[in-house]
Amino acid sequence: MAQQTTHEPSSTKEQIRQTRIQKLADLADKGVNPYPYSFDKDADAAYLQDKYKNLEAGVETDDKYSVAGRVMAIRNTGMFIDLMDASGKIQIFSHKENLSEEQMKILKLIDIGDIVGFTGTVRRTPRGELSIKSNSLKLLSKALLPLPNKQISKEKMEELTHYHGLTDVELKYRQRYVDLIVNEDSRDTFRKRSLIIQKIREYLAKQGYLEVETPILQTMASGANARPFTTHHNALEMDLTLRIALELYLKRLIVGGISERVYEIGKCFRNEGIDTRHNPEFTMIELYQAYADYNDMMTLTENMVAYVAQEVLGTLKIKYGEHEIDLTPPWDRKTMLGSIKEATGIDFMEIYTPKQAIDTARSLNVQVDDTMNWGQVVEAVFEAKIEPGLIQPCHIIDYPREISPLAKVHRDNDRLTERFETRVNGWEIANAFSELTDPIDQRMRFEAQAQAKAAGDEEAMEIDEDFITALEYGMPPTGGMGMGIDRLVMLLTNSPSIRDVIAFPTMRTKD
Repeated sequence: MAQQTTHEPSSTKEQIRQTRIQKLADLADKGVNPYPYSFDKDADAAYLQDKYKNLEAGVETDDKYSVAGRVMAIRNTGMFIDLMDASGKIQIFSHKENLSEEQMKILKLIDIGDIVGFTGTVRRTPRGELSIKSNSLKLLSKALLPLPNKQISKEKMEELTHYHGLTDVELKYRQRYVDLIVNEDSRDTFRKRSLIIQKIREYLAKQGYLEVETPILQTMASGANARPFTTHHNALEMDLTLRIALELYLKRLIVGGISERVYEIGKCFRNEGIDTRHNPEFTMIELYQAYADYNDMMTLTENMVAYVAQEVLGTLKIKYGEHEIDLTPPWDRKTMLGSIKEATGIDFMEIYTPKQAIDTARSLNVQVDDTMNWGQVVEAVFEAKIEPGLIQPCHIIDYPREISPLAKVHRDNDRLTERFETRVNGWEIANAFSELTDPIDQRMRFEAQAQAKAAGDEEAMEIDEDFITALEYGMPPTGGMGMGIDRLVMLLTNSPSIRDVIAFPTMRTKD
């Protein structure tokens, strides 16, 4: 068999484009519309591959089908074409004995990247390749730009300064459509992302949760410590922020009693840096359950992730990078201060002033700021000394009060709160509380946050008077949990960067 044809290697992209534009003129001369309105496709590649998997080599059938997809390879001047649709690939066999003279002329004007429909009978070649023996073809979309000429692995992607024959490593993210055309790994990742979200919804529906929607445009940034994006509404003549979290409106719905269990999957926006685990626009799930506490949320979190992994991957033992991670519940539970003491020998519960905490952190070579409070220092020490080693899933519980303005005070220690963050592979994937329901305490926490904001902390929260009013109508004891969907997808698809699991990540514009 002749060598696979690729796009003209010695031509520039613009030269190839001009050649293909000339082919548009040639097609017009033949009365062919290169961008028709529809095509009666009645089978996809995967269906045919499965139906005829036992068809022996060299056998032809009388079964006739119409298939359509993108041309990914051309051999023997068009006699053999690899056609790819959303389900997979099938070979097309075209010969002058089966196609009219006019159709053969159109075949010669087809390039790699074109979208074409073929109708014909099913056969398996003597070499064993399932094929459609075409007796008619229809050009459905003429591609003017050539496809990149090779594929590379995700691991190699991190090392190279080009991607699929293109000269910009970020082009994978800037032109996702090209990445998806040529990279089966990327297609698989985004199909799994869709299935992961579907299975989360399925699990929560079985648990009696009601899916709701809350505002993206808000009058203030609330529900998390983060810098917001701001915008302006012309008609109302007011500034608004894009939400940084889903939390406070979902709690309002718990107050209102729409359901004892609510959740939302939605976009949030934080005006922060970009790295392998952070994108300014990201997807979260937050859920709230009345009459529950953070212990219930730990159980729900690990069971939900395990359910999704089993349904999507068929296993609870997943591979991420060099690690095998076992998602089988129950997951380990460690207190934040206990894990620090175990690793460093220092008990921060015996330290009371911010200065003592700062001096202790610096003795451990942890970078801290002179303005930090006790809780912020404890968190900094934890993130530096403990977090990177938490590969297997675990819940880090009982966070300092100063860094948990929306969580209930711990029932056994008023310096702490009933809060946990779930860590896997050294990342935070979930954050959860026994939710603060005391409106007077909530006001004091907001006021402390407002003071921090006035002192220069751009991520501190403001006082949300309407939310306090909602609490004054009475909110039942509630457990709540938030999880980053993007990081969960990274974990379950072994993706090294958040940009690999967001179809169109935020990118700096190119001059």
